[in-house]
Amino acid sequence: MDSPPGITPDLTHEVPVDAESISEAIRRALRLGAARPALDELTAAQEELRGHTALLLPLVRADQARLPQDSVLAHQVAARLTGIGERAGQPLRPDTLAAHAQVAGIARDVQYLLAMHTTAVRP
Repeated sequence: MDSPPGITPDLTHEVPVDAESISEAIRRALRLGAARPALDELTAAQEELRGHTALLLPLVRADQARLPQDSVLAHQVAARLTGIGERAGQPLRPDTLAAHAQVAGIARDVQYLLAMHTTAVRP
């Protein structure tokens, strides 16, 4: 989608967001900590969460662009979104404990993105 310079496209109505399936993926990833997950389980959870991050991050960035850009909130959200994007791109750590902490962090990031987006599109 091409937009005129300086205009942020409104993506909220173009991409369907299945909040329930995303929430279930978050719950599954966080439940991995109740057991001793194998590295392949953590890898699968990370990949699923990365997909949700890829869906939600541009939507939340578009939502954030509608905030007053000189506000503290806009700067806080922008910084958080930058961190989320960076963490989502990192490879899974090779040891299980560190990988588990990494997947739990990504799950919390997706939870944040989902909350921010559902709040922004609420009538």
